[in-house]
Amino acid sequence: MTNALHERALVIDAHNDSIVAHIRRGNLRLDGTQPDGWKERAGAAAYLRQYETPLGGQAVQLDLPKMKRGGLDAAFFAVDCTRPWGNHLLYGLDALGYFLSEVEAFSSEIAVARGADDILQAKAAGKRAAVLAIENSDALEKSLYVLSHLYQIGVRSVTLTHSTRSFAADGCEVEGGGGLTDFGTRLVEKMNALGILVDISHINERGFWDTLERSHHPVVGTHNCCRALCDHPRNLHDEQLKALAEKGGVVGITFVPFFVSDEAPTLEGLLDHIEHAISVAGIDHVGLGSDFDGGGELVQDATILPQITEGLSARGYDEGALEKFLGLNWLRVFRDVVG
Repeated sequence: MTNALHERALVIDAHNDSIVAHIRRGNLRLDGTQPDGWKERAGAAAYLRQYETPLGGQAVQLDLPKMKRGGLDAAFFAVDCTRPWGNHLLYGLDALGYFLSEVEAFSSEIAVARGADDILQAKAAGKRAAVLAIENSDALEKSLYVLSHLYQIGVRSVTLTHSTRSFAADGCEVEGGGGLTDFGTRLVEKMNALGILVDISHINERGFWDTLERSHHPVVGTHNCCRALCDHPRNLHDEQLKALAEKGGVVGITFVPFFVSDEAPTLEGLLDHIEHAISVAGIDHVGLGSDFDGGGELVQDATILPQITEGLSARGYDEGALEKFLGLNWLRVFRDVVG
C-alpha cells in the first residue's frame, strides 16, 4: 500500500549534485551509460574538476533509471560553483550546457521545469522534471545581468553561498562572519523580481536572518537538517525552521550522514530529523533535500526513496501528510515564487 502511495504521489527532491557527478565519472549519459568517445564530450567542468580515480569506481546516486525506480518525479539539479576559483561562471555554464544537451537527447524521458505546471505536465506524461539550480552565487561574478541570463537558460533556484565566504554573504563555516553584503541584498531583490528561489542552505545565521528580512517572497533551505538533533553548523536551529515556515518557505531534509548524527547516522535517525522539522515548522513546510552525489550518502541512491515513505507511514503519517512532504510542499513554494 505504501509503495502504491509513493508511486501515485508527486515526489520532488530539492537538491542533488548529479550533473557534475556524471561528468566526473566519465561524461556519463543520463541513463547512466558511458558512450563511445566519451573523452570527446569533455568540457570546462571536466577540466576544472578532473575525473574521479578510479574512473567508474563509484556509481552515481541519481540518474534517469534510478529516478524511475525510486518514484522520483522531479529533482533540483544543482551545479556547485565553489571550487573552480577564477572560473565560477565558466564552470556553471559548461555544466548546465552539458546537462541541457543530455535533457535534449532524452527528451522523451525528462524535461526542464521552468514553472510549476511543467512539473505536473511531466508527471502526467510519464516523464521526469528537472529544475536547474546554481549552488553558490559566486557563479554570477557579482553581475546581476548574469543572473538574468541564467534565468533565461532555465535556472530557478540559487543558493546564495556555500559554507565559505562569497560575494553575497558568509557561509556557515566562516568564523565571525557578517550578513548579506550590498551585492547579496541586491541579489535577493533581483531573484525576487525574476522569480528565482532564494536558497539559504550553507549561509551563516546572520546572513539567514538578513535574507528573510530582505526577501519579499518565501525563502527555502533545499538541503539541511535540524540543529536540535545534531549540532553541526550546516543544520538549522528551531527558530530558523519556524521563521522559514512563517515566511511560507520549505526546508529539505538532507541525507548527509554527519548532518544526521556525529556518532551513528541511520535511516531511522534521518526520519527523526524529518519528524522534528515537521513538529517545529509544520507539515506544510518540510520536504526532501537528499544531496545525492554531493554527500547524501546515508542511503545508497535514489531507488530507496520509497523506504522513507514507508518509514514515515509506520510512524503514523497519513496519506495527506505524506503527499505534502514528498512533493506538494515543494510544488506550492515553487509556484508561489517561480509561477
